[in-house]
Amino acid sequence: MQPAEPLVVFCQPGDRRAAGIQQARSRLGMPPALLIPYAGLLEGQPLADLLEQAVQSQLRDGAPEQAGLHSPAPGQPQLEYPGRRSGGHSAQGSSAEAQRLLPDSPGGSFSMPAVPGSAAGTPLLRLESPGGSFTLERALIALGAPDAPDADDSLHPFGQQPDLRPLSFKAASALKELPGVLHHPSQWFRGYCRLLARLRREARQLLPASRWTNDPAEIAAMTDKRRTQQILAESGVSVPRPLRGSGGQVPVDYASLRELMLSQRMHRVFIKLASGSAASGVIAYQLNPATGAESAVTTIGVESYITRPPVYYNSGKLQRYTDSARLAGIINWLYRHGAYAEQWIPKPGISGHSFDIRQLVVAGDACHAVARVSTTPITNLHLRSQRMTPAEAGLSEAQQAEVRRTAEASLAAFPNCSVAGIDVLVGSTGQTYTADVNPFGDLLYDVEYQGCSTYEWEMKQLSRRNPAP
Repeated sequence: MQPAEPLVVFCQPGDRRAAGIQQARSRLGMPPALLIPYAGLLEGQPLADLLEQAVQSQLRDGAPEQAGLHSPAPGQPQLEYPGRRSGGHSAQGSSAEAQRLLPDSPGGSFSMPAVPGSAAGTPLLRLESPGGSFTLERALIALGAPDAPDADDSLHPFGQQPDLRPLSFKAASALKELPGVLHHPSQWFRGYCRLLARLRREARQLLPASRWTNDPAEIAAMTDKRRTQQILAESGVSVPRPLRGSGGQVPVDYASLRELMLSQRMHRVFIKLASGSAASGVIAYQLNPATGAESAVTTIGVESYITRPPVYYNSGKLQRYTDSARLAGIINWLYRHGAYAEQWIPKPGISGHSFDIRQLVVAGDACHAVARVSTTPITNLHLRSQRMTPAEAGLSEAQQAEVRRTAEASLAAFPNCSVAGIDVLVGSTGQTYTADVNPFGDLLYDVEYQGCSTYEWEMKQLSRRNPAP
């Protein structure tokens, strides 16, 4: 049996995702992953320094082999690193050991196996979600500023479009934490794309033999719902019909949204913040064509003031609005940060409930699945939706198979990605649609597939493959 490849994870060490990966690798007898903190990268530390620190931390915490960077399996060739001596570990201490495990120059041989083509020493690089930390959110907004030191927008799908009312680097760096407040989503996304571009660039220089489980460029595309739906449609995957005019024009604000809804006879739509996740910035909106009356269910809350602009925040409880002035304010704010509108596909349901399916796909094959069941049109689990199996939610075997096929086709549209959670809708006619592709959609609790948790299954499936070039 070949040893597992070293795994380098860019993450927030200590959060649920990093802990889940380490727990899964421990259960499977794999060496722990090297955890590279986003915080260090956003503070400006070079990737090479952070790798060295991670290796030294591994060496302090356990046997050098636990780093998984140079442990040959019985009968397998010894791996070679710069300065490595035959005969085992160095006696010169962890610092010297770490130096041998790391590239000492651009294009160094951090992971090069002794036998070309052997997968034993080729590290996998994995990106985890940067969400859940205000410190990281603020740093990414600052990185997206017009005067930020790194302005590589090459991975931003719409990078040529300037952000409206951008914050300077200094102003963004001074933002105060206000729980739930949506500070500047479009500038956050620009900063995130710049971070992804930097990681891709530095990893290519430092770890030329490495491979990404999900390529940063495609993660950027998945994180922008406008680009995601374009890619899916171009690949022949069924998606809810986008709201656009006969000439291809798309809504840009509240007024044009209503105009297009009427002209296209699409009177119920989902409006989504382009870079939103976990239902952030989602509106289920409907318009009565005869009376002009409107209503919306959304996760967006508003705090209004007399002397300054309103503040928009993520509400843990769904809000319902019918006031046109308030809806115009919310929708205009959403479009200023990039938004996408699509046909509202009625979700199937039983007993007054509706649901969609979060279907995980790993290395091309569908695996773990959860039905998200709710009495509202927005079914994300953190909004207190119920969890069921697809069968418990009422899907037949044939429908479940169609959901899996749709999810697999959706991930295949991103050929350089190996893991994603796909949100699949089943229409009233049985037609399936992909609503979202989530590069970090595998944080699913208490769901097993062939006896494995999501992370255990991913570690097993990806450890022997060449995931993404």
